[in-house]
Amino acid sequence: MSGADNSFQHILVIDDDERLRLLLRRFLEESDFRVTDVGSAADARKALAGIIFDLIIVDIMMPGETGLEFLADIRKDNKVPALFLTAMAETEHRIAGLESGADDYMSKPFEPRELVLRIRSILARAVTRPGKTDSTISFGPYSFDRNTGILMHTSGRIHITTAEQKLMTSFAAEPGVVLSRDDIAAAMDSGMRGRSIDVAVARLRAKIEPVPRYAVYLQTVRNKGWLLRTDGAIGGTNAVS
Repeated sequence: MSGADNSFQHILVIDDDERLRLLLRRFLEESDFRVTDVGSAADARKALAGIIFDLIIVDIMMPGETGLEFLADIRKDNKVPALFLTAMAETEHRIAGLESGADDYMSKPFEPRELVLRIRSILARAVTRPGKTDSTISFGPYSFDRNTGILMHTSGRIHITTAEQKLMTSFAAEPGVVLSRDDIAAAMDSGMRGRSIDVAVARLRAKIEPVPRYAVYLQTVRNKGWLLRTDGAIGGTNAVS
């Protein structure tokens, strides 16, 4: 399945200590994770805007915006699993970290093997948390959560861009309803217009359709727009424009 990633889960490391970031990158990559590392909350926001991560590792004491402030803020619209890795080991700091939205908390210095075990435990919980919510829509072997922007296939997670997340959210909000270019442009609020929307739809379709030219789920309604079908039926008006 195009776009499915069943092997390397992607971790974002956020720490102002470059030496520690390099050590974490090396160890995590040796443990079969993909790693992106940044030195500040500001750089982390830029990374999160363009990449869907499976987990983030955050230091608490960073210049400017602290890890606690950063995580509490992104939790408003991003539910990516998070682990605090910090020299602040007091109980009140651990409680504050968990209250800000972290899934786990480890103190420095740490045992690398324990870190990997905790990461894998968090990721396993993220996959096996109770199933669908009102924000989740299913179509064929896929499910999409409008709150998290996560697209799943039965074989694994499908990595989509931020633009594709917004596009998928628009369709998932009104399954079976035809959305025109203008509808999509308004919903995405990204300055995307005209043929650029056609291109975005084609790229998303390539990730969810067995044969993109004969769309089963994301169908074209000629001269009107597109719709997301959740029953897998192929209509008579879905020739790709």
